[in-house]
Amino acid sequence: QVQLTESGGGLVQAGGSLRLSCAASGFTFSRYGLGWFRQAPGKEREFVAAVAWSGQNTYYADSMKGRFTISRDDAKNTVVLQMNNLKSEDTAVYYCAAQRPPIVRVRDPYEYAYWGQGTQVTVSS
Repeated sequence: QVQLTESGGGLVQAGGSLRLSCAASGFTFSRYGLGWFRQAPGKEREFVAAVAWSGQNTYYADSMKGRFTISRDDAKNTVVLQMNNLKSEDTAVYYCAAQRPPIVRVRDPYEYAYWGQGTQVTVSS
């Protein structure tokens, strides 16, 4: 019954914005840390951003810092990734992930137990 479903991907020109959402069900969402990862064709899965279960701490990859914002809405069982000033190199499939704390390495995809199927983000120049 555990499900994570991403939405909001699409085609956008460089410099534009997209807002990705991830809807979760089947687990106690508010007690889980959440992350966004991405994977481009032929590339390793890459950390994008994460937010602690409490919402007190957020984490970002250096290349996304200042452009992307992660947030969570426990009342709606959703985690959002707001992406601004998109670049061509942001093109990838974006995945949301969840893991019950403690999470020792929040930037490590292997730390996360639950994953969505991904949503495609394509940034054209």
